[in-house]
Amino acid sequence: MKQQALWPAAQTAATSLSGARRNWIAVASAAHARRGCAQPQAGFMQVCHGKSAPLKRVQAGDRVAYYAPTVTMGGADRLQAFVSIGVVLPGDAYAFDMGGGFVPYRKDVSYLPACEAPIAPLLDHFEFVDDRQRWGSKFRFGLFAISDHDMGLIAEAMGASLPALGLYCPQTAG
Repeated sequence: MKQQALWPAAQTAATSLSGARRNWIAVASAAHARRGCAQPQAGFMQVCHGKSAPLKRVQAGDRVAYYAPTVTMGGADRLQAFVSIGVVLPGDAYAFDMGGGFVPYRKDVSYLPACEAPIAPLLDHFEFVDDRQRWGSKFRFGLFAISDHDMGLIAEAMGASLPALGLYCPQTAG
């Protein structure tokens, strides 16, 4: 099932900002990552159990793909798939009261229509995978930067628009 675009201006957010854009993989359970892209006009990202410091590295126009090792937080229900992809919108990280005393920090994201994609077929093609036997080690950080090449692989696997992300497909480029 393909998720819907949350902002019609997703491409504008990706292409109108000057400066180099970075690419990020954020890690969360699928249930939590899906919550971030579930409501139209209200997409967001939270990382590292709601800490604000990691979000300070993420800037407007950056691309983010969510990887979910499991369906539920702390669950044994392995998923190992990318579940959402989008472009970070302008604005600082902000606190959001989720109730029960939990007030995590968020950044707004314009998510693109995309299908969930398993990571396994991509592992041998990623630049960030140094050791195939320990490919999951970087995911323990909760948020880490990747190359345009790797973000393009994820976007293609998810069926997301490369132009909307400000990326091009090297296989089809002249």
